[in-house]
Amino acid sequence: MRAITGMSVVITGGGSGIGAATARHFAARGAKVTICGRRTDKIDAVARDIGANCVAVPADVTNGADRQRLIDVALRHGGGIDALISNAGNMYRAPVTELDEAQLLALFHTNVIAGMLLSGLATPHLEARGGAIIFIGSVHARRAFPGASPYAATKGAIEVLTRVLAAELGAKRIRVNCVVPGAVLTEINQRAGLVDDAAAAARLTAMAPLHALGRIGTGDEIAEAIAYLVCAQWTTGAVLDVDGGLGLGLTNA
Repeated sequence: MRAITGMSVVITGGGSGIGAATARHFAARGAKVTICGRRTDKIDAVARDIGANCVAVPADVTNGADRQRLIDVALRHGGGIDALISNAGNMYRAPVTELDEAQLLALFHTNVIAGMLLSGLATPHLEARGGAIIFIGSVHARRAFPGASPYAATKGAIEVLTRVLAAELGAKRIRVNCVVPGAVLTEINQRAGLVDDAAAAARLTAMAPLHALGRIGTGDEIAEAIAYLVCAQWTTGAVLDVDGGLGLGLTNA
């Protein structure tokens, strides 16, 4: 296992939820962390809370110039790149009979395409350090939630992408893995305008009995799994479910 101390870690979508928890996890263990997000106030607040080990870059991952700027800042801050954690994502829900093509394309751009292109930019720097790429999947690829086909499709794509890039980049000593969280309170549905904070918390809390372990998860627990995959030097192409058993399809019948 590699040590986290001294690593340079890039985290997209670092202003809240899993991204912010992961930034705190790595920085607390001595990594130089570079986070990005579209909401400047959010990422700045996370960086201030963490301290000198974290720098915030206002950036939209769907913008090519912003992606390059993120890489450039990470190289200055950390002296290289040891890990890219592709966490930025958005949500779009609608019945299949009412899907909007522009919104579908925008969702795939944010959730899949941007991470692919950012991985390409990071590849030479990851190769120099024997680094890792971590994608964030979703239990939506395990359980069917009606109306969520757009989001589920992007997360299914992420799992396949993980395996293909693991095969493609293995010769460069770059490991590519994916973490699949269960129900964790983040701001993805609020940012999409689907619910407010109170409704999001109530919805997730109501899902607790669907988990084999009887509760929803935390961002810190997902960060622990991400850190394991960043440090595990003989693990690549893995899709690691960290979902409290939600993906098992538990029934009480």
